[in-house]
Amino acid sequence: MSDAALQTRRSFVGWLSAGAAVPVLAACGSAPAEARNFPVSLTKSQWRAKLTRAEFRVLREAGTERAYSSPLDKEKRKGTFVCAGCSNRLYSSSTKFDSRTGWPSFWKPLAGAIVTQTDYKIGYPRTEVLCADCGGHLGHVFNDGPKPTGKRYCMNGVAMDFVAG
Repeated sequence: MSDAALQTRRSFVGWLSAGAAVPVLAACGSAPAEARNFPVSLTKSQWRAKLTRAEFRVLREAGTERAYSSPLDKEKRKGTFVCAGCSNRLYSSSTKFDSRTGWPSFWKPLAGAIVTQTDYKIGYPRTEVLCADCGGHLGHVFNDGPKPTGKRYCMNGVAMDFVAG
């Protein structure tokens, strides 16, 4: 291969790679939860002192608990699911359903309870669900839920507490 042809090929591959990176780099402009202003705001060390290790990993580091590990997945009593970080009321038990995914799932949050943002942590866009009061990572929302919304708010049980009643 001639030097000119090799240079043209390298240039083409470079432009192709740059074009493929654009969607991923665009996600870098998404403001992380910590950069937003939330009503409940603690330092990293304050969150560590307040939360269990598992709660901190999910709520503050956007981790995911192991499927079928949360007792809240099987919770069937009447009540409210609240944020484990700040006690913000998130979901009514009347909107909970068994998604058979191993995580507590709901078809609708309480009004003003959550905010969403796009995350690209696994290489493609997903809609991340955050607590509207503290910005804690709760899970993700998908468009494969039941009527009437068609949404599946797939939440980490460790990110929530249940208040019966």
